[in-house]
Amino acid sequence: MQQPLWKKWLSYLMDVRLESLSSDYNEELHVLLSRGRYQLCTQNAVYSFDDLYVNFDRAFHELDIRTKAPKDVLVLGLGLGSIPFMLERKYGLDAEYTAVEIDDTIIYLAGKYSLNDIRSPIQYINADAAAFMEMNSQQYDLVCMDIFEDDVVPPQFETEAFLEQLQSALRPEGLLLFNRLALLETDISQTSAFYENQFKTVFPDAHYLDVKGNWILVGK
Repeated sequence: MQQPLWKKWLSYLMDVRLESLSSDYNEELHVLLSRGRYQLCTQNAVYSFDDLYVNFDRAFHELDIRTKAPKDVLVLGLGLGSIPFMLERKYGLDAEYTAVEIDDTIIYLAGKYSLNDIRSPIQYINADAAAFMEMNSQQYDLVCMDIFEDDVVPPQFETEAFLEQLQSALRPEGLLLFNRLALLETDISQTSAFYENQFKTVFPDAHYLDVKGNWILVGK
């Protein structure tokens, strides 16, 4: 959705709220225009921010994602589509996307504000990612795990069984990027424990990227 120029200019001075909705999964969902980009946020978390979604942007940069050239990408947690937006528009990748999102209100907002700006083919699946992964038999070059309820990763996505399903969804040279909060000391402690006790059990060669407020856990 194109915005008037005055709103874009104003958004460089202050955030402009475009729409607020609630859903069965998110009590508050706000679409803002900020620095000329669409941002989807809740009270405590940013779900999506075009090319300024820094968690994954810094990870893509540090991993030199252009050299990996993924062709099939699975995105768990759609937001407004920042991950395909960045990979296509900023990193120049030509890929096909499968995006799994449980909240149909988020899918509606993504379609309204952002997805028309993405040329790459995207298959949208309105489903619980845990149920999707139980049934999934396809493999991908890149899997981006970006599921939060506000600022918390739901516990069903922290189990070794779920991590093993993510591992099975990777091609032999594929990459898993798992987004975790690491802002406060309690966040870092919980994320570190998950990384050491669960993630590295399934992905023993894993490492993580500190992307300033979050860790991106990298599994192969």
